[in-house]
Amino acid sequence: MSKAASHAVPTYWDYLRLAELLDLQHGLEDDEEAVIPDELLFVIVHQNFELWFKMVLRELREAIGLLGGTELPEERVPYVVHHLRRVNRILKLCVDQFEVMETLTPQDFLGFRDKLVPASGFQSFQMREIEIYLGLDATTRERLGKTDVLEHIRSLADRSPAGAVAWKRISRANLQAATPQGTLLKALGAWLYRTPIEGSGPDTPGDDARVTKFLEAYLTAIETHHRAQADHMALSAIGSADAARARFAEATSMARRFLFAEDVPAPDRHRIRRIRAGLVFVESYRELPLLAWPRLMVDTVVELEEQVVLWRHRHARMVERVIGRRVGTGGSAGVDYLDKTTRYRVFGELWTVRTLLLPVDALPPVENTAFYGFAQLPPGS
Repeated sequence: MSKAASHAVPTYWDYLRLAELLDLQHGLEDDEEAVIPDELLFVIVHQNFELWFKMVLRELREAIGLLGGTELPEERVPYVVHHLRRVNRILKLCVDQFEVMETLTPQDFLGFRDKLVPASGFQSFQMREIEIYLGLDATTRERLGKTDVLEHIRSLADRSPAGAVAWKRISRANLQAATPQGTLLKALGAWLYRTPIEGSGPDTPGDDARVTKFLEAYLTAIETHHRAQADHMALSAIGSADAARARFAEATSMARRFLFAEDVPAPDRHRIRRIRAGLVFVESYRELPLLAWPRLMVDTVVELEEQVVLWRHRHARMVERVIGRRVGTGGSAGVDYLDKTTRYRVFGELWTVRTLLLPVDALPPVENTAFYGFAQLPPGS
């Protein structure tokens, strides 16, 4: 075999670019011998986070592209669910990585912490990209004092070669998110909007009346269920009967506001109402064959946000355990800032609808169950 041919044979280390990968832990001194074991651990764990974030971003963009299209064939729904589930497993692994970080004692970390200033984890542009692609509202994002996190990253762009890359990536994510289905939140909404309700789609003549009829029937079922619960509490002497009835009456009013999108601006009401109707229909009649994968889609997105929240919470607890409530290396309020981020919710409607779901025997019957069954093949096929 010639020398040229032997070089064409791939090896494990060539494929993974191991020489370059293992040469990226030099620290600020550009000398790995000067990096103590505790600092090396810190670097490797955070590099692992960023590699997993890269994979998460790839999967999110793929899911957004498919969900946000004009049509998602039923046979492609399992593909999207599969890849979003991969995101969830990655995020769970990231949560578990904090156990490794917690092998650092406070004194271990203080041995090299000062050299990080003003670097900080909130400068992770890939985490900011993940937030953008999920659909986090910019007005919801916590500020660093009077400064927006993204603006803080932009202000660093001129100070570091990596800064320009970071700001370019964030700018690209913001431009994509501004498009009609450019985030997972928007794309999922577009997909739910197309949900057939009683066999009727958004373009079906009379669809609005069909959707209204379904929502009215569902709200009536909620009222009946709430009255039964209030009466049961009254008979069981669980608190004041009048107070129980008042609480359930308020819950019924909340359900109406949500189902009929009375909590959103009038121009958006029709679209949001149909999205919520689709969500309620999928969650309520999830045993119908045609809705089996859509309900897994909804469950998977709920789990995705749950894993993000768990990651934020675990991050805050790890930081509190290792450094207490010190000011962050980047000048933030440290743990207090991290705790505030655990309140972020992107997919609020997917969480809210769980408050409205009814027991199966309390649901209004589906009028067109045949539409949601498996397709019947012609005889002899």
